[in-house]
Amino acid sequence: MELSPADLEPDRTALGIRKIIHVDMDAFFASVEQRDDPSLRGLPVAVGGSSGRGVVAAASYEARKFGVRSAMPSARALQLCPDLIFCRPRFEVYKAVSQQIRSVFMHFTPHVEPLSLDEAYLDVTDDIRGIGSATRIAELIRQRIHAETGLTASAGVSYNKFLAKIASDQNKPDGLCVIRPGEGAAFVAALPVRRFHGIGPRGAEKMARLGIETGADLRAKDLAFLRANFGSQADYLYRAVRGIDLRQVKADRARKSVGGERTFERDISSGSALRETLEHIIEIVWERIERSGAKGRTVTLKMKFNDFTPCTRAKSLPRVIADKAEFATLSRDLLDAQLPLPKPIRLMGLTLSALEGEEADGAAQDAALPVLQAELPF
Repeated sequence: MELSPADLEPDRTALGIRKIIHVDMDAFFASVEQRDDPSLRGLPVAVGGSSGRGVVAAASYEARKFGVRSAMPSARALQLCPDLIFCRPRFEVYKAVSQQIRSVFMHFTPHVEPLSLDEAYLDVTDDIRGIGSATRIAELIRQRIHAETGLTASAGVSYNKFLAKIASDQNKPDGLCVIRPGEGAAFVAALPVRRFHGIGPRGAEKMARLGIETGADLRAKDLAFLRANFGSQADYLYRAVRGIDLRQVKADRARKSVGGERTFERDISSGSALRETLEHIIEIVWERIERSGAKGRTVTLKMKFNDFTPCTRAKSLPRVIADKAEFATLSRDLLDAQLPLPKPIRLMGLTLSALEGEEADGAAQDAALPVLQAELPF
């Protein structure tokens, strides 16, 4: 059944107003390394492998000034910053620090949805500590994280997840931003579209060709235009640009998959370039698999052609994938089976799924939020 614009608007009476905090640690892995080795403080640091096929897992803010970013090939990072200092990842240390941070969250609310080791959504609508405002809770969380770990965190406070996540990035590092009820649409209107979660560099370029540079430009386009140009992403864009996000904070959400993808600066089609890119993605995704401790049976290769047509291919084993070498072999086999490609691609990704202990989300998790009786001020 086709949705109309009215179907995409929230029923605020039924939903109530939530108080959501998104907490994001500042350059987490790199900051841990600088904390533990004072000689690295103030210097450009990257966590990852510095060898031929190594990738940057995290970069300090000093390195980011040179354009170094996570998921970037290490060779490219060294070109941008010849003085870059590489540290081998210490995932056990990062996990231990992440548990400290998680304990801080749980002091203030049981409704914590971790996204990774270094970020999470918190629903603090129920003021269990009697603190008095969501903004004050965010301030206390940041103070306590710094006191217990020596690290800084940025936080965004708002009435839904989309806005809270945008807000947490607004004043990084070591910052706080609050978007109150009634402010979301205006806040989003002033943003460049590249700040929207889910819009990559190529998506922003396409929007620019269509005359869309800001949230206000995007909001001026009707739903039919968005569907004609952005397909399945249209409904998300329509809602997001109006500051609407109906997703709940789901505590202890079961992980369905672990993966990663790259959107290219230029479309690629040659077999050698595709294989080289795949090797970088294997490195990135396997690091995430090890970091999460996930074990799964299915590898999925995702590609998006230059006309935005998707292509996915998967291969499953009757048992969990044994190690990185087996994961890499399955990934290479999936790509080789598709070569030569019929047209260039703009995106490639890998995912490990069919994870051990995976459970389907219950229908109750997707139900509408209950009417709220008490309101915690922002």
